[in-house]
Amino acid sequence: MPPVGLVTLALATLLLLPRRHRLARILPASCLVLLLALSLPLVSDPLLASLETGLPTTPPADAPPQAIVLLGAEISRTGGPAPGAEVGRLTLERLRRAAQLARASGLPVLVSGGVTQDGQPAVATLMAESLTRDFQVPVRWVEPNSPDTWGNAQESARILRAAGIRSVWVVTHAWHMRRALLAFDRAGLIATAAPTPLDRDHAPTWHDLLPRIASWHETYWALHEWIGLAWYRLR
Repeated sequence: MPPVGLVTLALATLLLLPRRHRLARILPASCLVLLLALSLPLVSDPLLASLETGLPTTPPADAPPQAIVLLGAEISRTGGPAPGAEVGRLTLERLRRAAQLARASGLPVLVSGGVTQDGQPAVATLMAESLTRDFQVPVRWVEPNSPDTWGNAQESARILRAAGIRSVWVVTHAWHMRRALLAFDRAGLIATAAPTPLDRDHAPTWHDLLPRIASWHETYWALHEWIGLAWYRLR
């Protein structure tokens, strides 16, 4: 996350460079200023918004979607006498959107998300269980092997091509959608965006000048996506 990297850089500078060295004064101060800026909604909101606008949400007339592809996010560990895992908050938001779309369209659903640590079930397996149990939406295909978004697209395309499907809805967060659509395009599928609802359409207020931990997360997501987009375009 951004705070960890900046704090590490500042501490390393203070510990490794002589106090009289110019960088020993400038770099920690610069890290502190940047750390504060990245924690402001005034910074994080526009960064995320730059990824969320202009998404192709209307399918091509000559290639209507034939299936829904739901991309997994994170999982949450469960405690108690039988520790396990369940879908996390971001994954749950995507599940809700996929369930809504599946009910409205009647299209079959593919869930995609690879293995987790500590021997827990794959994200796709947990999503399939939740869609069936909590939303009463059947899942046609489960893709439990992909380690990342590029893998989501490659593995999903392999399964769907075998079923004669070439056009799909892709369900994920709007800030993740550009990279996902690029990956599916490179995998040879016609993909249309079905993002989760946005919740940042408020006018700027003075509260946006107050630091928030959530803004660090949002800034990280935005920077991660822009870097990922650049990398995918080079692949």
